[in-house]
Amino acid sequence: MDALKLQRNEPARMEKLAKLPVFWGLEGKRAVLAGGSDGAAWKAELLSACGAEVHVHCEQSELSETFAALIAATPTMTLHAHHWDESIFDGAELALADCETDAEAKSFYVAARKAGVPVNVIDKPQFCQFQFGSIVNRSPVVVSISTDGAAPILAQAIRRRIETLLPGTLKEWGRLAHTIRDRVNLRFAPGGARRTFWEKFVDLAFTEKPDPAVEGRLLNEIESKTRAIRPSCGHVTLVGAGPGDAELLTLKAVRALQAADVILFDDLVSDDVLELARREAKRMLVGKRGGRESCKQEDINATMIRLAKTGKRVVRLKSGDPMIFGRAGEEIAALQAENIPVEIVPGITAASAMASRLGVSLTHRDHAQSVRFVTGHSRQGKLPDSLDWKSLSDPSVTTVFYMGGRTAGDIQSALLLHGMPASTPVAIMTSVSRVNEKRWKGTLAQLATAVETLGVNEPILIGVGDAFGATIAASEGPRQTPESEYVSAVAEDDLVYAPSVSTMSR
Repeated sequence: MDALKLQRNEPARMEKLAKLPVFWGLEGKRAVLAGGSDGAAWKAELLSACGAEVHVHCEQSELSETFAALIAATPTMTLHAHHWDESIFDGAELALADCETDAEAKSFYVAARKAGVPVNVIDKPQFCQFQFGSIVNRSPVVVSISTDGAAPILAQAIRRRIETLLPGTLKEWGRLAHTIRDRVNLRFAPGGARRTFWEKFVDLAFTEKPDPAVEGRLLNEIESKTRAIRPSCGHVTLVGAGPGDAELLTLKAVRALQAADVILFDDLVSDDVLELARREAKRMLVGKRGGRESCKQEDINATMIRLAKTGKRVVRLKSGDPMIFGRAGEEIAALQAENIPVEIVPGITAASAMASRLGVSLTHRDHAQSVRFVTGHSRQGKLPDSLDWKSLSDPSVTTVFYMGGRTAGDIQSALLLHGMPASTPVAIMTSVSRVNEKRWKGTLAQLATAVETLGVNEPILIGVGDAFGATIAASEGPRQTPESEYVSAVAEDDLVYAPSVSTMSR
């Protein structure tokens, strides 16, 4: 099947917004404010910090001590010791007020609207054309958070979380970016080289202190690489999307998604992961699912090559880890044969996600000294003929079978035939980390029946070995959702539904 013809509804490029987030330049502009409370003082200080000339209209007797001290200490603030009237809006960029009553607030709102001046009445959203968000200030880097007035405390909590993530030196990096932007734009035409410069710049911004010499270092490095690569050739990055939960993506994977021109993604990649991609990137579903209509690997290879040769930055987004049963070897070979640069960004493979969800160490030193990942089907859709079943039947080695749903009965028979005890612990999971995740625990003797109960419509992981005995002994292990949300589906609580946050991957 032609990779271009297989479609899936793409996530909206932009979900519905409660309000349009706008960053408004106020340098040298006139802003008017009616009221003298501490709350009004904070808004006046905010406007002044943006370079606005703030004119405060308030009786002296109604001005708080905090506000009076602020006005006295701030050259860009002027106090007009009288109540507001309609004349104050002439030439104003925006208007704010702190009103005790709705009647006064409505009067101010109507007057400002009549004058064509955007208006905000503090703590009265029905009389606001715009709202103030909770701010993280690393100016010129500014982050504003809004909950549309529904939960200011939540916005403050989000701000605190972001404050811990953004280094204080980001302020200096932002200023440096502003200083060198014109020179960088003159040196590099729009496209790959310019974007590479800024990506490397950003990497340094989160790991090093600002250094004016960084501009020269990056320019020289990128220009040398640009000369070594054909200008018309793009490149391909194979990115691991992990088990589906977008929070488990690596930072490098997110940066690759943000830099992509085109994203070729697997059917198992979650919408939450795709939501982190660059908005302008074209998204193409090239899904491959066992037992279902899929793109041919040759079509996927050809599509990557064609796009890269037109200069595109292509991300091949694979569920799990691209190097674990992801056919990455075939894709890398095809790209290298065409001299197309290729980079690999690893992801969390499903077996690791399974272990974390179950709270089980796959190499618990009391139970297992090694771990194996084994494919549950070959090109022909059955178990590979080359598997060493005698070795696989050792319960002291943890074995995880990928894509083994349709061959579960054959796996069970082969292991029993080669001497693995029927009592060997087994754990099965489908849709790891998705809201429809299912878990089963039991023994090898029950494996085939358990898979029949679970069904094979979703990718299945089968874990076999003594290490999974801890799972059975501890029931479902550490829970990530309340006890009441787990629903028993078969006798003796063998099958458990475990709500989670995102989608399953390879």
